[in-house]
Amino acid sequence: MASPLRLTIAQGGLRDDVAGVIIDTAWTILRATFEVAEVAMSRFSEDSELTRLNRRSPLASPISRPLERALSAAHRANRVTGGRFDPRIIDALERIGYTGVPQGSTARAGMAGADEQGPEPILARRGRTGEVSLPRPLDLGGIGKGLALRWAATALDSSLVGAEEPAIGYLVDAGGDIVGRGSPGGSEPWLVAIEDPAGGPDPVAVVTVRDGGAIATSSIRRLRWERDGRTVHHLIDPRTGEPGGDGLASVTVAGPDPAWAEVWSKALFLEGADGIAGTARACGFAAWWVTTDGHLEMTPAGRARTAWVAAEA
Repeated sequence: MASPLRLTIAQGGLRDDVAGVIIDTAWTILRATFEVAEVAMSRFSEDSELTRLNRRSPLASPISRPLERALSAAHRANRVTGGRFDPRIIDALERIGYTGVPQGSTARAGMAGADEQGPEPILARRGRTGEVSLPRPLDLGGIGKGLALRWAATALDSSLVGAEEPAIGYLVDAGGDIVGRGSPGGSEPWLVAIEDPAGGPDPVAVVTVRDGGAIATSSIRRLRWERDGRTVHHLIDPRTGEPGGDGLASVTVAGPDPAWAEVWSKALFLEGADGIAGTARACGFAAWWVTTDGHLEMTPAGRARTAWVAAEA
């Protein structure tokens, strides 16, 4: 999913040879799960299911179970976030230079805003045939990595978790989106650093990820470039078709599920510096955000999970 993968296993009191077998098995499970997700959801691969479906739509096509689950999750995320999360942004991404392989386009004149999109569905099912079509090409990058982490955690739990409590603690990091189980030792939580979106070498904070928890960050640190004389980034506001999140450099959200943490990190980013605090607090999220002038802010739930904050924050 265009991200480096890192797996950390809490070895505990296991013998080295036993731990080695467990690590090799867990890594094989993790890689295989992400490869399935890549084949289903990537818009950067000629051979992915999503690319083929984007090109074929609006004609209906049969799809695999992983892609069906991903499309259903994206549809639900769009509804739950009130449209702030919307995968129908390929035209806007390509217009500002964030291109994958050609997906086909159903763009109308200009980028459709929320009023123009109206009630248009994200996907259409063809009766009970198992076939679906897409009224618009979709980009699942805003939820795909979180889904891959969700699926990987389920598979790893089946292999590493005992009947009553985790037998082996682990932490999976997919380019800053993280899911953890168990603990690194005893009852201690996993500690995760929130990187400085301005590119500094030191984190702005360290926060806890407890058993069964996830954390995701939406940031403009890496995917930011110059286009037509202005600085743009990949976090598109579907209401305007333009890069959103005025005044914000990054947003981090913690929760029980990596896909929803990823969705809400993006949805909250699009609230901008003026709107994020009220929305995040009203929803009860553990959330942290860094403004473009370098200030770290957080919700009360986020503060309760903060182990360390940089002095200047």
